[in-house]
Amino acid sequence: MSRSDHQPPSGSESDIERHVLNYARTHPEMGQAKVAEALSAQGHEISPSGVRYIWQRHQLETTTKRLQALARHNPKGKSAVLSPRQTKVLERAAASRKIARFSAVIGDDAGSEQERSSLILLAAARLFAERGYDGTSVRDIAETVGLLPGSIYHHYPSKEDLFVSVHREGFRQLTALVDAAVARGKTPRQRLELLCAAHIDALVAVNPITTVAGKSLFGRHAPALEKRLASDRQRYEDILRTLIADLPLKRSIDQSLLRKFILGALNWTLVWYKPGGKSPGEIAAQLMAQLLPDTK
Repeated sequence: MSRSDHQPPSGSESDIERHVLNYARTHPEMGQAKVAEALSAQGHEISPSGVRYIWQRHQLETTTKRLQALARHNPKGKSAVLSPRQTKVLERAAASRKIARFSAVIGDDAGSEQERSSLILLAAARLFAERGYDGTSVRDIAETVGLLPGSIYHHYPSKEDLFVSVHREGFRQLTALVDAAVARGKTPRQRLELLCAAHIDALVAVNPITTVAGKSLFGRHAPALEKRLASDRQRYEDILRTLIADLPLKRSIDQSLLRKFILGALNWTLVWYKPGGKSPGEIAAQLMAQLLPDTK
């Protein structure tokens, strides 16, 4: 692109730049084409690329950057200068960046279709983990990743389909973690303890996808959705069922109830666990000591 593409044919550069920067302050949500059109109507000829060139020089090329600059330079803080809508735009951008860092997706546009789908999955998992299935809408998920609801439906036909995808991926990851942990055990009790430690670790980690899977083991949904989730839960419970069956238990012990007791205790850690206390491994050891004091 030539220099003339950036610079307007009339008016001094400082005058044009002053007008462009003024629009960045007074209309931060206007795009470069709209700003160029408005300025041209006022007799200040400039192309959209010329507007963007000036914005880039001042690190104002995105709506988020313009809003951040506006809030940063206001002595009374962003609440005094930004509208509720503009504040929400910044909050969505912050959430999107957090998810993008977590998923290692590079770039504001989330790259490929697969990367965008993964970003949506992570955003949905975070909201499902925080608010539950019924408390989360497709619009909430779309706002978190900076997309329109229709873009979510392009990847996932419905909220239920999206939840099932999060659920399935969560159990895939949880099962892989548990399998790797159990393989290190030498005795039935040790293998069960390692499963418990891995389960707790997955629940309290920063990964909301495995958190959703863990919560699902004691969550309840509409019958149609429960039916779609059942197979993932069943496969995971089968691992625990097999480990319990290998234990040298008294005949009077109800293995089905023991399995439920263990799952209940494991998932309850989501309520009381605080970083800096006992580790998942220490918690699992205490659980085994109290539930199964006579086994080895």
